[in-house]
Amino acid sequence: MSEQRFGEWIAVRRHGAHVAELVLDRPKAMNAVSSELAARLAEATGALAADDSVRVVVLTSTHERAFCVGADLKERNSFTDADLSRQRPHARAAYTGVLELPMPTVAAVHGFALGGGFELALSCDVIVADSTAVVGLPEVSVGVIPGGGGTQLLPRRVGAARAAELIFSARRVEAAEAAGLGLIDQLVGEGQDRVEALALAARIAANSPVGLRAAKRALRLGHGLDLRAGLEVEDAAWRSVAFSGDRTEGVAAFNEKRKPDWPGC
Repeated sequence: MSEQRFGEWIAVRRHGAHVAELVLDRPKAMNAVSSELAARLAEATGALAADDSVRVVVLTSTHERAFCVGADLKERNSFTDADLSRQRPHARAAYTGVLELPMPTVAAVHGFALGGGFELALSCDVIVADSTAVVGLPEVSVGVIPGGGGTQLLPRRVGAARAAELIFSARRVEAAEAAGLGLIDQLVGEGQDRVEALALAARIAANSPVGLRAAKRALRLGHGLDLRAGLEVEDAAWRSVAFSGDRTEGVAAFNEKRKPDWPGC
């Protein structure tokens, strides 16, 4: 396993040829999103987005009791209004960097995933969480609103009314209830979130890289559209893979009863 650092608090670890682990590694602050962490996270996601060999990204944390507790409120406490305005584009770049990764993404969540921490998880395609997970968007309790995509991503998962209740109440939701509400996708035993997320990533990465990116594009762009418009999005994504080398190889491998050797184009 190789590792590349982006500043002090972000790492990218490679698991084999096609799975990348994007690691939040600011343990002394429970991965609170400071200006520096946000900048390095944006840098790391930019590098991953440009790497055609990466088929799946898994977002993880090195802290034993937290995935990420959201914005660094200690840093924010020293900010002037001008400081906060200057930071905003950098914070947005971090969250959108995760959200706009072109390959499938899996969040491995344990402990606290609150505010911006939960928004990072929501920015992923699939959330795997262990039994210690506590999630929520408590921003209104400190005088702001979710600003890392939460007001848009949460209702897309659980519906407008449920998202409103969770955001307006600022309440924290423990793992079992979170699974029942659809706030997380896969609930696993304590301490197994990273292991299970990497296992899922390996299964996903065995599939066509061209197909994976096109399927994600269709899912993301088609969501919220009326059916006719959504089917047009799907058709465009289908056309981008139907005449690819991956399609040719996939059909050949199926008929020859062997594993495909994806050309990735």
